[in-house]
Amino acid sequence: MASRSLGLHVARKQDAARSGAVERRNLLTVCRFSVKTLIDRSCLDTIDDSSPEFTNFVSILEQILSHRLKGQTTWFGYETHRSFWDYVKAACSKVSHSCIHSIETMENVRSSRAKGRAWIRLVLMEKRLSEYISSALRDFKTTRRWYEDGAIMLDEEAGLLADTLIGLNTIDFSFCLKGEGLNGSCPAVIDYTPYLKSIQRENSISSDEELRTLGSSGSEKNTPEKMAASTAETILTEQSSWVCRCKRLEQKYRMALEQKCYLEEMVRLREAQLSQVIPQNKALQQRLTDTHLSHTLEKEQLEYIVLELQDQLTVLKNHDLRSRQELTTHLTNQWPSPSAMDTNAVALDTMLYRNREEFPESRAAVPDLSGALTHTQPGH
Repeated sequence: MASRSLGLHVARKQDAARSGAVERRNLLTVCRFSVKTLIDRSCLDTIDDSSPEFTNFVSILEQILSHRLKGQTTWFGYETHRSFWDYVKAACSKVSHSCIHSIETMENVRSSRAKGRAWIRLVLMEKRLSEYISSALRDFKTTRRWYEDGAIMLDEEAGLLADTLIGLNTIDFSFCLKGEGLNGSCPAVIDYTPYLKSIQRENSISSDEELRTLGSSGSEKNTPEKMAASTAETILTEQSSWVCRCKRLEQKYRMALEQKCYLEEMVRLREAQLSQVIPQNKALQQRLTDTHLSHTLEKEQLEYIVLELQDQLTVLKNHDLRSRQELTTHLTNQWPSPSAMDTNAVALDTMLYRNREEFPESRAAVPDLSGALTHTQPGH
């Protein structure tokens, strides 16, 4: 019993792995078909939200990005559903000139599903969808943290998805990001009918005409007339099939020729823009060189002026110091010496004494100035 249960477990595991591989392969194959259909459609009409080819492509891409996406575990142990937009924010944050912040600030786009759909349309208009997917796949740690085992984003063939999406860079998309269709809560549904084609071989007995021939031959006998009629009918059928093949090849050739003309026109436009940008770049480089040279000359002139002003300031300081010394010397020479002032004081006392002796009546009227002169002498 144990071996039987083990065998059933291994068989179930193999079936699950096989079904997962088939699911991944189907989604990637349908994505390639959808990209080819979009490219073919873009040669005839403008791709917008009303195009069924674009609607189907967006549904396929959403299912690829949401394939086995891990849920978010809450505090109570419940696992809530998450959108692929949360993974895109985490894995594509290092993309240069990223549009993630613009998507987050949109007023009319609120849910995660709507933001993811708006992001797909915006990067398609910017022709950078393959760049974002490649950047997300390079961040393997983040991808591993967000997806379960068996997810398409963790498969080796995920790199082919980015290569397939490069073909969308040749299409000029036109979308309106303010529509209400972005906020739809229903999941996207893939329409597989445009990609289901029955390819019949030339010698296959399962073709419709041969099946009808076999069915009729079983009920009636093969007469020469009937055999000739069946042969003629077979020839006409083959001829019509060859005509249909030629028409399909002609249509594919015309589409390829239109795409070739479009790409050549884009190349000519880029070359013209490049030829216009090159002279501008040279002129800017020359202006930068001239500005750097003038800046160097102005710097040298300013340094020379600063040195000259420093020399003038030194000269002025020396001149001011000499002027102060000369003024001090001059004032010192003009001031009388102490000995001369003592001599003048003695002469004044002698003169006052004589006046008092000759005119006694004037003693009271003339004040004694000898003491005052003595106290006014410098140094006393």
